[in-house]
Amino acid sequence: MKISRRDFLKWSVATAVALNLELDMDKVNTVLAAETDPPVIWLNGAGCSGCTISTLNVTNPTTIDDVLLNKISMKYNTTLMTASGDLAMQTLDQCANTYNGQFILVIEGAVPTGASGNYCIIGEQNGSPLTMQQAVLKYGPMAKYVVSAGTCASFGGVPAAGSNNTSCQSVQTILSGKTTNQVINLSGCPVHPTVMVQTLLNLILSGMPRLDSYNRPTQYYNSLIHSNCPRRGQTQVSQPGVFGCYRGIGCKGPSTDNVCASMKWNNGVSFCTISNYPCIGCANPSFPTNPLTQ
Repeated sequence: MKISRRDFLKWSVATAVALNLELDMDKVNTVLAAETDPPVIWLNGAGCSGCTISTLNVTNPTTIDDVLLNKISMKYNTTLMTASGDLAMQTLDQCANTYNGQFILVIEGAVPTGASGNYCIIGEQNGSPLTMQQAVLKYGPMAKYVVSAGTCASFGGVPAAGSNNTSCQSVQTILSGKTTNQVINLSGCPVHPTVMVQTLLNLILSGMPRLDSYNRPTQYYNSLIHSNCPRRGQTQVSQPGVFGCYRGIGCKGPSTDNVCASMKWNNGVSFCTISNYPCIGCANPSFPTNPLTQ
């Protein structure tokens, strides 16, 4: 019997899961972006596009050109696609209907609900403006998986901070009671590129990951930044820029689960405390309403 390389990979992963074996997904070198795999629809709401930029800088497990050409089928992303206007909106709707129940919906940015959602309009459908809120409510229940990219989508983040007319909310809040899918939150401002890309590959290869109490994959959100910080155990200091532990000046590393200290940023070069600044806890649900305090 002949089997494709893709089927072999999927069967290998399924076997490893069934036998409770540890599988290093970084070792799975090729996941061809065939039409049979769940394609990706990426919507942008109230945010800065930082999570898209972060994802474009991925180097582990592979680079973005390999991701887009060989590993995932990105059907809609207004930052990356050449189509715009009516053609882009037709592409969005056609893809969602063609792959109804089979696509991965990635949502970046919070979802404005103030003024009936009109603070964020992503296009026009059937002659009427389509708000981000309407798009999430329409396509969220149609998706096989819903992924919130970054803290804004996961918990509201900066756009939902304080009292403002946009009344931004998280994706999970918008879809509560509207879908049976668990929203996968990949918090961070922005989300770490490896966490973003590897989660998409994991969903394609092995399905839903184990999630923590905030619906974040435990594979990436299971270790405090403080646990791996090179400043841990050093004398507490009273100002940034001085080598020592920043706990006394409000560092959120002791209360923040993220991969910053283990994977680092900029191709594994650095992260906040190495750059002489306290962790601001950007992956936490409370960010940014809980600022650094002494």
